[in-house]
Amino acid sequence: MIYHLDSFKMNTMKRLLIGILLFSIQFLSAQEQDLKLARIYFDRTYYSQAIPLYVAAIAENRSLEVVRNLADAYYFTNDYENALKWYSYLVRTYKQDIDGEYSFRYIQTLKTSGAYVEANTFQRNYFSETNNPTAINQLAFDIDELENISAIGNRFEIKNLPINTKYSEFGGVKMNDSLVFSSVKDNKKLFHKVYRWNNENYLDLNSIPLANLKAEDAIVTSFSNEINTNLHEANAVFTKDGKTMYFTRNNFKKGKRAKNKDKISKLQIFSAAFVDGKWTKVTSLPFNNDDYSTEHPALSLDEKTLYFASDMPGTLGSFDLFSVAINQGTFDTPKNLGPVINTPNKEQFPFISEDNKLYFSSNGHFGYGMLDVFVSQIKDETFSRPLNVGLPVNSGYDDFAFGIDVETKMGYFSSNRIGGKGSDDIYELKEIKPLIIEGCQQIIAGIITDVTSQLPLANTLVVLLNNENSEVERRVTSSDGKFSFSAACLTSYKVVASKEGYSKNSKILVLQKERNKINDASMALKSEKVRMEEENEALLKQNKEKEIALEKLKKEKVANILAKEKDVVRDKDRLIIKTDPIYFDYDLWYIRKESKVILNRVVELMNKYPEMEVEIGSHTDVRGNNAYNLELSSKRAKSTREYILSKGISASRIFAKGYGETVPILKCVPEESCTEEQHELNRRSEFVIKNL
Repeated sequence: MIYHLDSFKMNTMKRLLIGILLFSIQFLSAQEQDLKLARIYFDRTYYSQAIPLYVAAIAENRSLEVVRNLADAYYFTNDYENALKWYSYLVRTYKQDIDGEYSFRYIQTLKTSGAYVEANTFQRNYFSETNNPTAINQLAFDIDELENISAIGNRFEIKNLPINTKYSEFGGVKMNDSLVFSSVKDNKKLFHKVYRWNNENYLDLNSIPLANLKAEDAIVTSFSNEINTNLHEANAVFTKDGKTMYFTRNNFKKGKRAKNKDKISKLQIFSAAFVDGKWTKVTSLPFNNDDYSTEHPALSLDEKTLYFASDMPGTLGSFDLFSVAINQGTFDTPKNLGPVINTPNKEQFPFISEDNKLYFSSNGHFGYGMLDVFVSQIKDETFSRPLNVGLPVNSGYDDFAFGIDVETKMGYFSSNRIGGKGSDDIYELKEIKPLIIEGCQQIIAGIITDVTSQLPLANTLVVLLNNENSEVERRVTSSDGKFSFSAACLTSYKVVASKEGYSKNSKILVLQKERNKINDASMALKSEKVRMEEENEALLKQNKEKEIALEKLKKEKVANILAKEKDVVRDKDRLIIKTDPIYFDYDLWYIRKESKVILNRVVELMNKYPEMEVEIGSHTDVRGNNAYNLELSSKRAKSTREYILSKGISASRIFAKGYGETVPILKCVPEESCTEEQHELNRRSEFVIKNL
């Protein structure tokens, strides 16, 4: 019976283990299937569909591929916060297994979070680890130059346009009296295609009258039903006569989307002609190819050259800028603009201004993060070194599709920065400061005045000191009390003002990096006469307050002693130690034995209160010679003091004074008018408390 029970248990356990094993195999198989599907989505650039699969997998699987692909998927869908999280993990965990591209993306996402110091430090360390001193030197130059550009301050005024929505709007260009731009299709069909890169609808070219551009309720319409399809259309540019346009669209053949062998539909540039009020003759340009993208067309001033971006073979990086000559409707072979413009990373969105400058966006040239707008002067078909156009057009996010009217200084650009309405927004811009790059300088200026009269003080010496307290420069104020210094940005200074007959004053200033900022160092000086008057007044006030405090403390002490000691009493405005009478032999001043007992009580109180000071006052009656009585009372007071001193009381605490007959309690005039008892009342010794 026991055997069969054990056998039953063993069979049950086997079935349970087999079930767990089968479930585990199925679970692992499901995970592998999800990862396989995620990889397919990722390879096809369906990043929005790949992300949830990788998020589910990464809880258990943090392999190099899973972490790398999840970080990239976030990066390519502009979720830079999550991209930074996983790029950080990637460079910490798999630093030896990743190439420079991932260091680059990590640096870019650091910049989107505002961590510029950390980004620059990481890049400097990367160049050091890869033994690239040339790049380290270039980085130092780039950091300094960008700081000097930042020091200009805001070069542009920018405004987010009302046409923006929670979806993408970008690439605004003027066409006659309208603004033509790219935006997400408003497709309300139940079954419609979405762009699986970011799960938004595809883009169309739309337009709005310029007169309605800033109206909150303005209506946006489709630019052209002949141009727009169910795929992407974006980035239009028009000839000056308005008869020809170039734009970007997905690879499109025979009315359908065309794909390459990897099942990816690349972007291509198309042209169209405006005939009889319609856009017709939509044509794919001859340098398009199924295996690479061409995009973002721009025209030269004479309209004989088309600029564009492409990742075609021969690029220096992922996307480069190219030019192609236009000869009566035909196109020559495209030319790469070369390493002055192009970098190992991405250059896109060219625009040629009326003063023959090339504006474009790049994340390869040093900037604030992601795509920044740069400008290069074109001269004799060569390009000057590109410069970052500065703030606030550029940010830590993608800033692109820049265009400007040279005469009005007005234009548009696009950005996906935080604070916008959607993933990409169109901003109106106005250039308000020129792009002049120089060492960042500021002004330290002010007026020195008299603190009392508030009038300016001429001929005041003002000295500028650096953070090491060394003199940089000195000035003497003019008749209006004014002074001024030039100073370097990002530096601390101390300004010291002095004038004969006045006290010195100083001010510390910590300068930031805004170029030409005026820092106020105005100060008021106080004349020595006023200062001394104020000091005396303050001293008198301090002494008065001290006296009040001491008087208050004394009153508290007196009240405390009066409450505790029955032998201490108040006599009008005096505080006395009340004792039995102290007797002396007639005409003598020696302390009698019975008087010592009384004096011991005085000693006891003085020992109990170490700060107590006592005056012994000895008095006589009015009988006898006045001078004799004064001498006798003095001897008796002195004799009493000597006894108290013999008991260890400090001499500085006990005083003796003979008053003779000068302070009687009862006036006996003539002396026969008082009885013996009354005369005896006048013959007394008093112990007056002078200090506590």
